[in-house]
Amino acid sequence: MLIALIGENCSGKSTLAERLQKQRQATFFVGKDYLRMAKNEEEAAELFRQRLATPTDEWLVYVISEQEQVGFLPKEAKKILVIADLATIKERFAQRMHGHLPEPVSRMLERHHGKFADENVLGVLDTTTTSIEENYERLLALVE
Repeated sequence: MLIALIGENCSGKSTLAERLQKQRQATFFVGKDYLRMAKNEEEAAELFRQRLATPTDEWLVYVISEQEQVGFLPKEAKKILVIADLATIKERFAQRMHGHLPEPVSRMLERHHGKFADENVLGVLDTTTTSIEENYERLLALVE
């Protein structure tokens, strides 16, 4: 089964993927991890597309934060949108940057906020006020 966790930076995608890895022994890929599959980008991209498209009983999770990465997904992928409000994303991003969010980064987050809103997905998980545990259970209900 292929699950795509799609969303902006700091929306909670990786936290959910890590939970799937621990509890379901899922293999997960983040962003451009596929580049490790071959020496050149085109070959790596093709190998990755094939890996994602190959039916398996294994739980595969692809964590996506860039729109072009959605193009790697086969139509059978179970796409889940993970969201958080802008203030929460900025707060989480600032924590990653040792408590300080530079103004250019803040503006970049504002420009990208909501960029996946029109994506056709099975469901939306909002990590702003809903706990990771609740979102994890909802994720399982959506994909199983």
